[in-house]
Amino acid sequence: MNIVAQPDKPGNDIPDPSTWKINENAPYFYYCDNETIHGVEFPFVPVVPNGVSLVTDMSSNILSRPVDVSKFGVIYACTQKNCGTSGLTLVIVREDLLTRERANPVPTVLHWKKNSDSNSVLNTPPVYAVYLAGLVFKWTLKNGGVTEMATRSKKKSEMIYNIIDQSEGFYHAPVSKEFRSRVNIIFFINPKSILDKFIKEAEAQGLFGLVGHRLLGGLRISLYNSISIEDTQKLATFMEQFIKHNKPS
Repeated sequence: MNIVAQPDKPGNDIPDPSTWKINENAPYFYYCDNETIHGVEFPFVPVVPNGVSLVTDMSSNILSRPVDVSKFGVIYACTQKNCGTSGLTLVIVREDLLTRERANPVPTVLHWKKNSDSNSVLNTPPVYAVYLAGLVFKWTLKNGGVTEMATRSKKKSEMIYNIIDQSEGFYHAPVSKEFRSRVNIIFFINPKSILDKFIKEAEAQGLFGLVGHRLLGGLRISLYNSISIEDTQKLATFMEQFIKHNKPS
């Protein structure tokens, strides 16, 4: 494995592509399109050498913006963020990669070519998860498709980031602005001592799931497609009121 780049401050930015150390003989180049712990999202699709297949994990931001799938060899995503419930993985594989096999045998259930040939029913699929994903896809199309989801995602994230940026340090988002995730907003409160108060008062207003990842702490707001603009506005109003009542004079 070759790590192409390491950020100066882990989790805060994406190093300039001109500094990446790419192995031109690598069979594939992998990256995570949206990292949920630190809240970092790629605003661009990496350019890789000819012959190197681009592979990405879009579990947390798939369906939140249009994607040119022709640029990728493989796109995969677990469905519990934007496509339904847990227990299902969506995989898009470029056709020429279906016939490329490793020397050691691959278990049949994980064999892409065999799955493709059998219409993805080599074994009994998680029918309920597939059904729910189908409902989500229909809902997405009915509500304007991924283009409309991208518009909503931008509006929701800007609503929250604007409050953070205008709080004069009361709220702090460590990620560089150009790499801030639209769907996972990570921030901290100053002073830290009122973090639990923020969470408790938020939950009293029906705002749950705001605790940051256990490895990072702070707060995390996940604005997946199922979170409406109205939901986000309710949170934004709470955050503004919390500043007024708790910011040191």
